[in-house]
Amino acid sequence: MPESEKGGSHPPHQKILVIDDDVDLCDLLAESLRRQGYLVETVHDGITGLERALSNEFALIVLDLMLPGLDGSEVLKRIRSRSNIPVVILTAKGEANDRILGIESGADDYLAKPFHPRELSARMQAVLRRATSDESHRNADGIQAGDIEVNKRARTARRRNRLIDLTSAEFDLLVVFLKSPGKVMGREELTREVLGRELRATDRSIDVHVSNLRRKLGPNLDGSDRIKNIRSTGYLYVPVT
Repeated sequence: MPESEKGGSHPPHQKILVIDDDVDLCDLLAESLRRQGYLVETVHDGITGLERALSNEFALIVLDLMLPGLDGSEVLKRIRSRSNIPVVILTAKGEANDRILGIESGADDYLAKPFHPRELSARMQAVLRRATSDESHRNADGIQAGDIEVNKRARTARRRNRLIDLTSAEFDLLVVFLKSPGKVMGREELTREVLGRELRATDRSIDVHVSNLRRKLGPNLDGSDRIKNIRSTGYLYVPVT
Protein backbone atom coordinates (compact mmCIF):
# COMPACT_ATOMS: atom_id res chain seq x y z
CA MET A 1 0.00 0.00 0.00
CA PRO A 2 1.19 3.57 -0.65
CA GLU A 3 2.48 5.39 2.37
CA SER A 4 1.32 9.03 2.66
CA GLU A 5 2.83 11.73 4.80
CA LYS A 6 1.22 15.12 5.04
CA GLY A 7 3.42 18.18 5.19
CA GLY A 8 3.57 21.09 7.60
CA SER A 9 1.87 24.46 7.40
CA HIS A 10 4.50 26.29 5.35
CA PRO A 11 4.86 26.25 1.55
CA PRO A 12 5.24 24.66 -0.99
CA HIS A 13 2.41 22.19 -0.12
CA GLN A 14 2.99 20.31 -3.36
CA LYS A 15 2.43 16.57 -3.50
CA ILE A 16 5.43 14.43 -4.42
CA LEU A 17 5.46 10.77 -5.42
CA VAL A 18 8.60 8.79 -4.55
CA ILE A 19 8.93 5.45 -6.37
CA ASP A 20 11.78 3.41 -4.89
CA ASP A 21 12.02 -0.13 -3.52
CA ASP A 22 14.37 0.98 -0.71
CA VAL A 23 11.87 1.42 2.11
CA ASP A 24 14.38 2.97 4.50
CA LEU A 25 15.42 5.53 1.89
CA CYS A 26 11.77 6.34 1.16
CA ASP A 27 11.13 6.92 4.87
CA LEU A 28 14.16 9.21 5.09
CA LEU A 29 13.12 11.21 2.02
CA ALA A 30 9.50 11.44 3.11
CA GLU A 31 10.52 12.83 6.49
CA SER A 32 12.97 15.32 4.97
CA LEU A 33 10.49 16.55 2.36
CA ARG A 34 7.66 16.66 4.92
CA ARG A 35 9.69 19.08 7.03
CA GLN A 36 9.89 21.36 3.98
CA GLY A 37 6.12 21.41 3.58
CA TYR A 38 5.70 18.86 0.81
CA LEU A 39 3.03 16.17 0.83
CA VAL A 40 4.74 12.85 0.15
CA GLU A 41 3.53 9.46 -1.00
CA THR A 42 5.90 6.54 -1.44
CA VAL A 43 5.48 3.29 -3.37
CA HIS A 44 7.98 0.48 -3.79
CA ASP A 45 7.37 -1.23 -7.15
CA GLY A 46 7.15 -0.11 -10.74
CA ILE A 47 3.61 -1.26 -11.52
CA THR A 48 2.04 0.52 -8.55
CA GLY A 49 4.31 3.50 -9.13
CA LEU A 50 3.15 3.87 -12.73
CA GLU A 51 -0.49 3.66 -11.70
CA ARG A 52 -0.04 6.37 -9.06
CA ALA A 53 2.10 8.53 -11.36
CA LEU A 54 -0.71 8.68 -13.91
CA SER A 55 -3.34 9.66 -11.32
CA ASN A 56 -2.77 13.41 -11.91
CA GLU A 57 -2.42 13.94 -8.15
CA PHE A 58 1.28 14.88 -8.04
CA ALA A 59 3.42 17.92 -8.84
CA LEU A 60 6.60 15.86 -9.33
CA ILE A 61 7.83 12.26 -9.30
CA VAL A 62 11.10 10.96 -7.86
CA LEU A 63 11.79 7.71 -9.69
CA ASP A 64 14.40 5.04 -9.02
CA LEU A 65 15.56 3.14 -12.11
CA MET A 66 16.01 -0.19 -10.30
CA LEU A 67 12.50 -1.36 -9.42
CA PRO A 68 10.73 -4.72 -9.05
CA GLY A 69 7.78 -5.53 -11.26
CA LEU A 70 8.51 -2.88 -13.89
CA ASP A 71 11.90 -1.20 -14.13
CA GLY A 72 12.17 2.56 -13.79
CA SER A 73 13.15 3.16 -17.42
CA GLU A 74 9.96 1.51 -18.63
CA VAL A 75 7.92 3.35 -16.01
CA LEU A 76 9.35 6.65 -17.28
CA LYS A 77 8.63 5.80 -20.92
CA ARG A 78 5.02 4.95 -20.10
CA ILE A 79 4.62 8.11 -18.04
CA ARG A 80 5.99 10.22 -20.90
CA SER A 81 3.59 8.61 -23.38
CA ARG A 82 0.71 10.09 -21.39
CA SER A 83 1.98 12.92 -19.19
CA ASN A 84 4.52 15.75 -18.97
CA ILE A 85 4.68 15.63 -15.18
CA PRO A 86 8.20 16.55 -13.97
CA VAL A 87 10.36 13.51 -13.15
CA VAL A 88 13.68 13.36 -11.29
CA ILE A 89 15.33 9.96 -11.63
CA LEU A 90 17.61 8.26 -9.11
CA THR A 91 20.48 6.15 -10.45
CA ALA A 92 22.56 3.63 -8.54
CA LYS A 93 26.24 4.65 -8.39
CA GLY A 94 25.64 7.37 -10.97
CA GLU A 95 26.22 5.12 -13.98
CA ALA A 96 26.60 7.42 -17.00
CA ASN A 97 24.53 5.17 -19.28
CA ASP A 98 21.66 5.17 -16.79
CA ARG A 99 21.73 8.97 -16.53
CA ILE A 100 21.76 9.42 -20.29
CA LEU A 101 19.01 6.84 -20.79
CA GLY A 102 16.86 8.58 -18.21
CA ILE A 103 17.25 12.03 -19.77
CA GLU A 104 16.72 10.62 -23.28
CA SER A 105 13.52 8.97 -22.07
CA GLY A 106 12.17 12.29 -20.82
CA ALA A 107 13.43 12.80 -17.26
CA ASP A 108 13.83 16.43 -16.22
CA ASP A 109 16.88 15.75 -14.06
CA TYR A 110 18.75 12.97 -12.28
CA LEU A 111 20.58 12.32 -9.05
CA ALA A 112 23.11 9.59 -8.39
CA LYS A 113 22.98 7.43 -5.26
CA PRO A 114 24.14 7.94 -2.60
CA PHE A 115 22.94 11.52 -2.23
CA HIS A 116 21.97 14.00 0.47
CA PRO A 117 18.23 14.75 0.82
CA ARG A 118 19.02 18.47 0.59
CA GLU A 119 20.57 17.95 -2.85
CA LEU A 120 17.45 16.12 -4.01
CA SER A 121 15.33 18.94 -2.64
CA ALA A 122 17.38 21.50 -4.57
CA ARG A 123 16.99 19.52 -7.81
CA MET A 124 13.25 19.19 -7.21
CA GLN A 125 12.83 22.89 -6.56
CA ALA A 126 14.68 23.77 -9.76
CA VAL A 127 12.52 21.39 -11.80
CA LEU A 128 9.30 22.64 -10.19
CA ARG A 129 10.27 26.24 -10.88
CA ARG A 130 10.72 25.38 -14.54
CA ALA A 131 7.41 23.53 -14.70
CA THR A 132 5.37 26.25 -13.00
CA SER A 133 4.24 29.35 -14.83
CA ASP A 134 5.23 32.15 -12.46
CA GLU A 135 4.32 35.83 -12.71
CA SER A 136 7.16 36.61 -15.10
CA HIS A 137 5.95 33.91 -17.47
CA ARG A 138 2.37 35.17 -17.32
CA ASN A 139 3.43 38.70 -18.18
CA ALA A 140 5.88 37.78 -20.93
CA ASP A 141 5.06 37.86 -24.63
CA GLY A 142 5.55 34.90 -26.92
CA ILE A 143 8.62 34.38 -29.08
CA GLN A 144 8.52 33.82 -32.83
CA ALA A 145 11.60 32.65 -34.73
CA GLY A 146 10.99 31.46 -38.27
CA ASP A 147 8.67 28.46 -38.13
CA ILE A 148 9.03 28.11 -34.33
CA GLU A 149 6.57 29.85 -32.01
CA VAL A 150 6.80 29.77 -28.22
CA ASN A 151 4.10 30.83 -25.77
CA LYS A 152 5.78 31.29 -22.39
CA ARG A 153 2.49 31.88 -20.62
CA ALA A 154 1.09 28.51 -21.67
CA ARG A 155 4.59 26.95 -21.86
CA THR A 156 3.89 25.57 -25.32
CA ALA A 157 5.99 25.42 -28.48
CA ARG A 158 4.80 25.00 -32.05
CA ARG A 159 6.53 24.29 -35.34
CA ARG A 160 4.52 25.37 -38.39
CA ASN A 161 1.52 25.64 -36.06
CA ARG A 162 1.90 22.04 -34.86
CA LEU A 163 2.43 21.48 -31.13
CA ILE A 164 5.86 20.11 -30.11
CA ASP A 165 5.84 17.79 -27.10
CA LEU A 166 8.64 19.14 -24.87
CA THR A 167 9.68 18.40 -21.32
CA SER A 168 10.02 21.38 -18.98
CA ALA A 169 13.82 21.35 -19.38
CA GLU A 170 13.56 21.20 -23.18
CA PHE A 171 11.08 24.08 -23.20
CA ASP A 172 13.32 26.30 -21.08
CA LEU A 173 16.31 25.36 -23.22
CA LEU A 174 14.41 26.42 -26.34
CA VAL A 175 13.48 29.75 -24.72
CA VAL A 176 17.13 30.41 -23.84
CA PHE A 177 18.18 29.67 -27.41
CA LEU A 178 15.44 31.81 -28.97
CA LYS A 179 16.35 34.76 -26.78
CA SER A 180 19.92 34.69 -28.13
CA PRO A 181 19.91 33.35 -31.71
CA GLY A 182 23.35 33.38 -33.26
CA LYS A 183 25.07 33.52 -29.87
CA VAL A 184 27.34 30.68 -28.79
CA MET A 185 26.00 29.37 -25.48
CA GLY A 186 28.48 27.52 -23.29
CA ARG A 187 27.52 24.27 -21.62
CA GLU A 188 28.18 25.86 -18.22
CA GLU A 189 25.86 28.77 -18.98
CA LEU A 190 23.12 26.50 -20.32
CA THR A 191 23.35 24.21 -17.31
CA ARG A 192 22.92 27.16 -14.94
CA GLU A 193 20.11 28.74 -16.97
CA VAL A 194 18.15 25.59 -17.70
CA LEU A 195 18.94 23.10 -14.92
CA GLY A 196 19.63 25.60 -12.14
CA ARG A 197 22.96 24.15 -11.08
CA GLU A 198 26.66 24.28 -11.86
CA LEU A 199 28.09 21.96 -14.51
CA ARG A 200 30.15 19.06 -13.20
CA ALA A 201 32.94 17.33 -15.06
CA THR A 202 31.00 14.14 -15.84
CA ASP A 203 27.57 15.76 -16.25
CA ARG A 204 26.19 15.31 -19.77
CA SER A 205 22.58 16.16 -18.96
CA ILE A 206 22.53 19.41 -20.90
CA ASP A 207 24.01 17.67 -23.95
CA VAL A 208 21.24 15.07 -23.91
CA HIS A 209 18.57 17.77 -23.47
CA VAL A 210 20.03 19.64 -26.47
CA SER A 211 20.07 16.42 -28.51
CA ASN A 212 16.44 15.69 -27.65
CA LEU A 213 15.41 19.26 -28.46
CA ARG A 214 17.26 19.21 -31.78
CA ARG A 215 15.52 15.97 -32.74
CA LYS A 216 12.07 17.27 -31.79
CA LEU A 217 12.50 20.61 -33.58
CA GLY A 218 13.92 19.08 -36.72
CA PRO A 219 16.03 21.01 -39.25
CA ASN A 220 15.43 24.52 -40.51
CA LEU A 221 13.18 25.06 -43.51
CA ASP A 222 16.22 24.94 -45.79
CA GLY A 223 17.35 21.61 -44.32
CA SER A 224 20.24 23.07 -42.31
CA ASP A 225 20.90 22.30 -38.65
CA ARG A 226 18.76 24.36 -36.30
CA ILE A 227 21.14 23.90 -33.36
CA LYS A 228 24.86 23.58 -34.06
CA ASN A 229 27.56 22.04 -31.87
CA ILE A 230 30.45 24.43 -31.23
CA ARG A 231 33.50 22.29 -30.56
CA SER A 232 34.82 22.44 -26.97
CA THR A 233 32.44 25.29 -26.17
CA GLY A 234 28.72 24.61 -26.40
CA TYR A 235 25.90 25.26 -28.82
CA LEU A 236 24.50 27.88 -31.17
CA TYR A 237 20.89 28.32 -32.27
CA VAL A 238 21.09 29.32 -35.93
CA PRO A 239 19.23 32.62 -36.50
CA VAL A 240 16.59 32.78 -39.18
CA THR A 241 17.78 34.67 -42.25
